Amino acid sequence: MLIPMHAMRGGAQRRCGQGLTWMFSAVIAGLLLAGSVCAEQDPYAPEQRPHFPYPTERDYSHVFGTPANPPPRWDPIKLGEGPFHEQSWAVRDFRVVVLATGLSAPRDMEFLPSGDLLITEGGGKLRIFRDGKLLADAAPGTPKVVARGTMAGLQDIALHPNFKENHLIYISYHKPVWGDLGSNSIWRGVWTGDGIRDGRDIFVAGDVDMEVSALEFGADGKLYMSMGGPGTGQPEAVIRPQHPDDFAGKVIRLNDDGTVPKDNPFVRVKDYHPQIYTLGHRNLMSFAMNPETHELWASEMGPNGGDEINIIRAGHNYGWPVVSDGLWYTGELVSKSPYKEGMTRPYIVFVPSPSLSGLMFYTGKAFPGWRGSLFVGSLRWGESPNSGSLIRIGFNAQWQELHREMLLTDLHQRIRDIAEDKDGFIYLVTGENPAALLRLEPIESSEDK
Repeated sequence: MLIPMHAMRGGAQRRCGQGLTWMFSAVIAGLLLAGSVCAEQDPYAPEQRPHFPYPTERDYSHVFGTPANPPPRWDPIKLGEGPFHEQSWAVRDFRVVVLATGLSAPRDMEFLPSGDLLITEGGGKLRIFRDGKLLADAAPGTPKVVARGTMAGLQDIALHPNFKENHLIYISYHKPVWGDLGSNSIWRGVWTGDGIRDGRDIFVAGDVDMEVSALEFGADGKLYMSMGGPGTGQPEAVIRPQHPDDFAGKVIRLNDDGTVPKDNPFVRVKDYHPQIYTLGHRNLMSFAMNPETHELWASEMGPNGGDEINIIRAGHNYGWPVVSDGLWYTGELVSKSPYKEGMTRPYIVFVPSPSLSGLMFYTGKAFPGWRGSLFVGSLRWGESPNSGSLIRIGFNAQWQELHREMLLTDLHQRIRDIAEDKDGFIYLVTGENPAALLRLEPIESSEDK
């Protein structure tokens, strides 16, 4: 079991001697020694707590403007009972059915071979949608989480590639450390049909103030995990995705037991955490495997503008916050140019920002006109409330973008995650409070319209 605890940009390390002195710099936030202590330090002891700026302590003066006449609060628009008749350029007519309501801050969905649908809730519950009903009781066996703000708590789910044989399930979450802080972690256990048994951590970053995480097994059988960096705050916090010995703003690559693959790009590179696969991300929200190229694509939430779709490639630096197509929330450019030698440009850019969330390539037969499309969830467009939607992107044979369209705009719902069942129906979970589980179905006759 691999549980790295790195000092400052990770957990505290063992030190020996007397007169241990903590010093924190704006960029490094490292541990300096003025002697040594003989006793082994407890990495979760209050005196070992790293002082990265956490959301409640962030200085937003650098990144937020203050409108002269701020608009009044706009309450969320309540979703009706449905079903709703919708249209798309490629499919034309389809309907949206409301399957369940009452979910609390859902984050991710994953279908099991049995047909059950698992849904994580940010507060720590794992819900089961079975036989057309959302079960009232949460599945037991999940870890205790810290759920602060909008991007912490119970996060993503991944099934082992041999799930049908070993029933192993993986969950990313924020593990409680130093009382009220959370460290991005991976929990692995055995799915019993109704819950998780023998659950334990196989990875704990040790760092704090890292936001949303995503999980996915790649075509190589390795487990990929993203960890968001502080998207706003003091410059010394926002720059962390560029630090090689800091997990913030990174994608890591692990064996299925949490150990480090020997062929990771930085496994023998000085000052790099060996788990790191890519760096320079802001908040990578979701992974999806391209059904033809078998590459991992990822949705990444930028600042005010500059959301991205990236193809995850070993050793690449995706630039945040050195380069970006986006703006700070004051309206200023993040960077004068979105290009810098040695840094990878996004594969797809969104300006204004639709606040990207879930990601899915459609491969089913229920909607032939959508096959090969990439679906992306949107929480809101251009910082405007009640403007969430479902984005569909079409490609040519070389996976070059041909067109994109916004769907479900009339529902005014934040779309948090997307999944496809064995029949090719598309499931959505909204990001409202309370949230709903929706299903997209084809309309087969004019009488249904």
